Amino acid sequence: MGKVTTGASVSLDGYIAGPGEGGFEHLFAWYGAGEVEFPSTHPEVRFRLTPRDYGYLRSYVDDLGVLVVGRRLFDLTDGWGGIHPLDRPVVVVTHHVPHEWARAHPDAPFTFVTDGLPPAIERARRIAGDRNIGVTAGRIASQCLKLGLLDEIWLDLVPVVLGGGTRYFDERDAGAVLLDGPDVIEGSGVTHLRYVVRRP
Repeated sequence: MGKVTTGASVSLDGYIAGPGEGGFEHLFAWYGAGEVEFPSTHPEVRFRLTPRDYGYLRSYVDDLGVLVVGRRLFDLTDGWGGIHPLDRPVVVVTHHVPHEWARAHPDAPFTFVTDGLPPAIERARRIAGDRNIGVTAGRIASQCLKLGLLDEIWLDLVPVVLGGGTRYFDERDAGAVLLDGPDVIEGSGVTHLRYVVRRP
C-alpha cells in the first residue's frame, strides 16, 4: 500500500502563497532554474530543472498514483482543463459535484467525493493501488495530519520571506505532531526536505 504524502514549495516563514495569492515567482523559481525538461501535459506549464532537482521531482512523480485536492484549488485551475499537468488522476474533496464541468469533461480522470476527507483518501487508495497519494498543502494536508492519515511531508524550502498569505499547514487544525528526518537534497535555490510522520 502506498503512502499518503503532501509536498509543496514553501517560504522560510511557512507560506505556500503570499498575500493576495502572490509570491509564486519566488516559490516556483526552481522549476525553471535549469535545462532539463520535465514532462507536462500543458505546454504553458513548463518545468526546466537542474539535474538534481529533476531527479528529486522524477522520483516523487514516479511513485505518485493519484492527487487529492480541495474544491478551492479545483475551481482556481478550472480542473486544469480535465487533465493535471503531472498526468495523474485527481480526487476532489467537495460539498457539491460540479455537474456542468463533469458533463463538459466526460473522460477526465477526476473523482468527486462529497462525504468527507477520510472517504476521499479511501477512494484515492483504490485508484493509486500500490503507489502514493499526494494531498495538497493547506487545509487538506492539515486535516489529514490531524486525522492521522498523513505519512510523509515533503517541503521544498525556498529562501524567501513572504510575510503573510496561505500557510503550509492551516492553523485551524494546529496541534503538536512529531516528525522523523529530514532527508535533505540541496537543489538550485531550494532545499528539499522529506519528513516521516511519527506514529504514537
